[in-house]
Order: sequence, then C-alpha cells, then structure tokens
Amino acid sequence: MAVDPLEERFREVRGRTEALASSLTPEDQTVQSMPDVSPTKWHRAHTTWFFETFVLDGTAHGGVFEEGFDFLFNSYYEAVGPRFERARRGLLSRPGVEEVARYREDVDHRMLDFLESGPDETRRSLVELGLHHEQQHQELLLMDAKHVLFQSPRPGAYAAPRERGPAANAGVSRASQMEGGVAEIGYDGGGFCFDNELPRHRRYLEPFAIDPELVSSGAFSEFIADGGYDRPELWLSEGWATVRELGWCAPLYWGEVDGAWQRFTLFGTEPLDLADPVTHVSYYEADAYARWRGARLPTEAEWEVVARGQDADVPFALEPPRVGDGPGFYGSAWQWTQSAYSPYPGFRTAPGAVGEYNGKFMVNQQVLRGGASITPERHTRATYRNFFSAASRWPYTGIRLAHDAS
Repeated sequence: MAVDPLEERFREVRGRTEALASSLTPEDQTVQSMPDVSPTKWHRAHTTWFFETFVLDGTAHGGVFEEGFDFLFNSYYEAVGPRFERARRGLLSRPGVEEVARYREDVDHRMLDFLESGPDETRRSLVELGLHHEQQHQELLLMDAKHVLFQSPRPGAYAAPRERGPAANAGVSRASQMEGGVAEIGYDGGGFCFDNELPRHRRYLEPFAIDPELVSSGAFSEFIADGGYDRPELWLSEGWATVRELGWCAPLYWGEVDGAWQRFTLFGTEPLDLADPVTHVSYYEADAYARWRGARLPTEAEWEVVARGQDADVPFALEPPRVGDGPGFYGSAWQWTQSAYSPYPGFRTAPGAVGEYNGKFMVNQQVLRGGASITPERHTRATYRNFFSAASRWPYTGIRLAHDAS
C-alpha cells in the first residue's frame, strides 16, 4: 500500500524538530533569555498541543495527554481558553524535557493512527497548517536557542566550530531596474499558503531599482565607523529613542575585542567575516543604514515582483552564506521592507480559533520577505509574509536596498 504523502511529511517535520532540539541540553531547553524568547521544550510542547487541540479533538483519536497542558502550551488562542503568561515560560521547570518527549510520542502515535483512518479534507488541511506552523517554530527554536546560548559569559556553541575557506572575489552586481506599473501580488497557486498571503490583488508601483545582494557586514561596519549610531538625522524618532535607551552601537551578537569585530554564531564566536550579510539588525537600523546610503528599503510589493520566478528552494544552513555565494533573494536572511503588516484588500479571518493565527497581529509590525538560512527547506515562497516589530533583532534579519528611479 502506498504511503500517504501527508503521513510521510508529518513524520519528516516532527522528526526534524527533535533533531534540532537534540543539540541542546535539558538545561538549555528550559531557559528563557527575554520575554520574546521561548524555551526549546516549550516550542516542542506547543507544536504538539496544536495537533492535539486543533486536529485530534473531536475524533476517535482525541483525548488529553495531561490535564493542564492546554493552559501551559496555548500560545495566544483566546477562543481555546486561558494560557500561561508568555514572558514567564522560563519559570516552568515542569514538565521537564523527558515528559515533553513522552507528550510528543503520544500525540505522534495518535496522529499517525488518525492519518491512516482516512480523514476528510477539512482535517487534512488542519494537519497541513499544523506542519507549516511547526516549521515556523523550528526556525524560532534556533533563533531563541542562539539568544539563550549568547547570555553566558563564555557563550556556548550550538554546533561544532566550522572551517571556512577564503571569500570568493565577487564582482559588483548592478541593481535590477523595474519599470513599475500595475502589478499583482499575493498567492496565486495551488497548495498551501498562510491566510495573510491572500487575496491576490493589484498594486501600482512607480519605477524603481532593487539591489541583487544583501548588505554585507563590511558595508555595515562602514556605517558604524562613520558614526551611524550617533547621528540622529539618520534615524526615525522611535529608532533613535530605542538606540539611546538600549545603548545600541552595532548589530546584535557583534562585539569588539582588541579593536576587531567578532560575532556570535550558532558555531560559537568567530571573527567578523566582512563578506557575510549583516544580520540581526532591527527595522530601525536597516532604515537608518538605507538613509546613510542614500537609498531606502523596498516595499513588499516591489520585493515580491522582483523575487517572483526565482528559485526559493534553497539549502538549510545554521548561518547565512557569504554575500555573492548565496541563493539570491531567498534563504540568507529575512529582509525588512518599509511595508507595515496590514491585511490585503478583501482579507477575511477564518472562523474559530484558527482564525487567530495571523489576522489579529496586523498592527505595529513590519513585513519581512525572503526567508533565512535557518528557514526550513521548501517553506519559503515569493508571497510569504513574515512580520516582526520594528525593534526586533533576534530574528535572522538583514537588509536589501531599493532605489527610486532616477
């Protein structure tokens, strides 16, 4: 009998989460280094709770593994019930890592039995949503673990130190010139997409140009050397206030030792490679750098129009490849756009708790495009809309510049 592709994908995605977590100790998996970070074991439990709550409930394979887990591992679904405060997840010493593993095993067994029973298309769609949701948490797991490991006076590595050859002598690439006009954006294919990618609609674009490569660490270090973090004329008002309040003087994970920049990575602390794309910068920093360069950030519509048709299926990597060695528009770092995260014309939230997945976050956030090196393979597409608040720096966020037509 042929294996159901959805069952095969379920096994693959669930196994991938456990493989990513296996490089972390039980102690690593319990720490919450700031309110936006969640402990690794919480990610593992929450993604399991999603299947138990939204897929298995009301079926012959439903049931509750442990009373109280719905309170501990609900993230933000008000329609499901109360939940443990997000900023205090690191205080949950119990359930421990081993019990979370048993929880995952129990739900996995029930899910596989459920998939073999031949569920209807509505339930299969919920399984597909749950798998993409878990892939999002795989990326969050690595982002959060990196921030946790960085807190130690002697930051620990997630993976063994890497050896890198010399940087390629990349040539100068010209910006892509676009004529503008009416463009359609939004998801237009079959298969899965998140609801915030719909509906497809038209936008008018003025002529513009967009750089083919991300901003490098070397280019960003020139901004720092030119006093970029001390020049209020380059910054949005909220950005300047944030820089002053938090004392930013470089991207997150950068540090200066004996006059030389170093950078913390999932491979440990390394000398800064000027050919690497700059990452872990906020929207404020990206915008200030663009002003310093006499450029701007692209809109999400501009980004999508140029990225459409390029290969989005790029290899997974713990850290981005060097500028010029990377896969183009996808798979190095999430790229800030100047577009506010808001609903597309005609957007409607789905009924019930699942409708809370994206719609209620469409305020006070900026759209990012393109995926990062730690984004799971086959998870990115031209229409994918990620979003974070303007001050966020712990995601793998980078910079691509756009220019008004001269």
